Amino acid sequence: MKYGYIGLGHLGGHLAASLLRAGFEVVVHDKNPALAHRHQEAGAQWAATVAELVAEVDAVITCLPSPAVSEMVLDAMIAVGKPNLHWIEMSTLGRDIILALAAKAAASGMQVLECPVTGGVHLAAQGKITVLVGGEADLLAQHRPALQAMGDKIFHMGPLGSAAVIKVITNMLAFIHLVADGEALMLAQRGGLDLAQAWAAISASSGSSFVHETEGQLILNGSYDIAFTMDLALKDLGFAADYSRDFGVPLQLAKLTHDIFLQGKATYGGDAQSTQIVKLLEDALQTDLRAPGFPARLE
Repeated sequence: MKYGYIGLGHLGGHLAASLLRAGFEVVVHDKNPALAHRHQEAGAQWAATVAELVAEVDAVITCLPSPAVSEMVLDAMIAVGKPNLHWIEMSTLGRDIILALAAKAAASGMQVLECPVTGGVHLAAQGKITVLVGGEADLLAQHRPALQAMGDKIFHMGPLGSAAVIKVITNMLAFIHLVADGEALMLAQRGGLDLAQAWAAISASSGSSFVHETEGQLILNGSYDIAFTMDLALKDLGFAADYSRDFGVPLQLAKLTHDIFLQGKATYGGDAQSTQIVKLLEDALQTDLRAPGFPARLE
């Protein structure tokens, strides 16, 4: 099966590269043609437009920054009128949004899988990210080899919309953990502990988390370079707020975290790294959280 990949940003670029490494035929497109250079060197075909890409492939994979962009790309795919096209949407969308877009796609004859991913850009670069799938089991079976090339753990959550819910849950937890980790590290710093040793002790304790063990290192380095922005964090926390209303579940920690991220965006800008949310506390206390030996980026 020949795949098209649209959206070659921090995450999508790595996922498309994993397909190429696994030997799949891939056609790529992005609004920024410069992002396709490394993929072309690895054997990908470049398409100047969405229509050109659709004409060449059996299935289109998208990894895009917002629901509005996903719908715009879907409309461009529908306009081609290609029969039996498969659409694999790897963007993070709300449940109602993916269901509405999937219905629109189905009306034009497309089959749809939602496959958002979780685990971080560094795991996408290794082909070890976790893939969360919503959609028909037989459609998943057709595309499982490609998904396994991009991620080593695949969870079929159920029908369309299921993956959107669990993806937002995982991101909500990650942002709560990030704020909490900053507070924990600040307690260690102001308490006179060696921060590197404190990080290691937390990592080996019941208080550890994936966020502490990964993003905590970037905080202690001072780069904060997780390749995920404040705006994207706020988008996902907004979806969590939607689910809070829809499902009747009060999300007090998530609401507080959302408010803190609004303050982070106001202070550092929407394009700032999401890990810079910890810098709010550093700046307020005029105390940096730094320790030697930690990487500027996760490998």
